[in-house]
Amino acid sequence: MDDFGELARYREANAALQPAAPTENRVVFFGDSITDTWKLDVSFPGKPYINRGISGQTTPQLLIRFRPDAIDLHPRVVVILAGTNDIAGNTGPESLEQIEGNYASMAELARAHEIKVIYASVLPVHEYTPEAGDMFTQRPPEKIVALNRWLKNYCASSPVVPRTSCVYLDYFSVMVDDKGYLKKELADDGLHPNVAGYKIMAPMAEAAMEQALMDLPKTAH
Repeated sequence: MDDFGELARYREANAALQPAAPTENRVVFFGDSITDTWKLDVSFPGKPYINRGISGQTTPQLLIRFRPDAIDLHPRVVVILAGTNDIAGNTGPESLEQIEGNYASMAELARAHEIKVIYASVLPVHEYTPEAGDMFTQRPPEKIVALNRWLKNYCASSPVVPRTSCVYLDYFSVMVDDKGYLKKELADDGLHPNVAGYKIMAPMAEAAMEQALMDLPKTAH
């Protein structure tokens, strides 16, 4: 509780980060362990993409650090992938409404700074391997589906002004199997994507970023 949002994690890296070049399409990937462990330089070689994931975090923690770890880096786009740890209760019980409120607050902050938001769906989980264990039992599939439905509707109903609307990135539909679980071959522990999982996610993220950038002016703000 001394640093609930874990603001110290990226403080030095943020201070050392050079300002974005005028024509740079800077993107911040923001979220929990699924972002934290994503090797962006491998998936997106040469791209000015910044990883600001922290393993285990929930949306209240992300909201606390959204300004220093996203807004203050002056990205054109922020890709937010979060919610699975809220369902698991990592920082205590939360209702779906509380999680949705945190999603909305981050989008509203980004909107105020003309940063385009991409909201990625919460990934499905599986119980196909011994390692899955609690990863699956703590994350009821129906809650994942409910959060994704809200995110999709929120992005669809967000302001129609192009530079402030948000884009929904639907990893879930591509990564889910016929039982409603994460495809076994995409995660060894039932939750965190492996190389095969990220290989599916990377081009989807790239397409969402291209869509988001189309709505923005040609030079960085």
